[in-house]
Amino acid sequence: MDTTGKKPFADWIGRQSESFDVVSQRLVQSFRAIFEPNLAPLAAGHAPLGIHWCLSPAIVAMDQLGADGHPARNLSLPPVPQPRRMWAGGELQMHDALRIGDEVRRVSTIRDVVRKQGRSGELWFVAVDHRYHTARGIALSERHDIVYREAATPKHAASGREKTAPMPGRPVGASWALVPSSTLLFRYSAITFNGHRIHYDLPYATETEGYEGLVVHGPLQATLMFNLAAARGTGIPATFRYRGVAPAIAGRSLTIAASPDAQRFWTQGDGGVVHMEADVGRDPAP
Repeated sequence: MDTTGKKPFADWIGRQSESFDVVSQRLVQSFRAIFEPNLAPLAAGHAPLGIHWCLSPAIVAMDQLGADGHPARNLSLPPVPQPRRMWAGGELQMHDALRIGDEVRRVSTIRDVVRKQGRSGELWFVAVDHRYHTARGIALSERHDIVYREAATPKHAASGREKTAPMPGRPVGASWALVPSSTLLFRYSAITFNGHRIHYDLPYATETEGYEGLVVHGPLQATLMFNLAAARGTGIPATFRYRGVAPAIAGRSLTIAASPDAQRFWTQGDGGVVHMEADVGRDPAP
């Protein structure tokens, strides 16, 4: 880390990487098997909304994984000093639908690296811009916010459970409900090639990381909100902004809710605790 007084990891800002993947028929079938019936209706040949989060995962050999199951070194991301990587949120802009059979080129650019001090210790936020291209042009652009936290200690794991007070009641215009099982989490980890152990290794999630159970993936919840937005609004939103609020735990009820005007969305668990929230823009994306 730079100690000369300039912005940390300033030399990383603007760095780009490129990856390639295919929206295969099998990927679409697997995705639908995980999420149906909670998917928005689409035109024939179009891939389900949220499937882009399954494309171009970081792939490394087993001996290159860290203790948490993530790649110990991801050469496309800055080597910030804290190890616990989590989804924080982001924003999508839709330009064209991904279609079954598309070859997709993703261009990723480091937008910013920011250090903050939170209640639980030092936090590092890394913002990455992704642009997904097909033969027809750009399909979608995304700002992805990643947060890195300090490693959990036995004291933190025992007493620092992730809890958030229930949110005040919100008017609900439409909703889906499900209980995310450990099998659902395992299948989503498999389809995204996500080795993060908090999603499938119960002793690790509770004893090492200090969660109350297996943690429901952020992109899994965002996928459900995005599809509800398209199903209950006036078609696919031009923009979709989302952020994590509190961890959702497998085996507990999860409601995906929309405001009456279909502009705000959230996932909500037992006792009214909000886990993730989003809002949409209906105007054409720039």
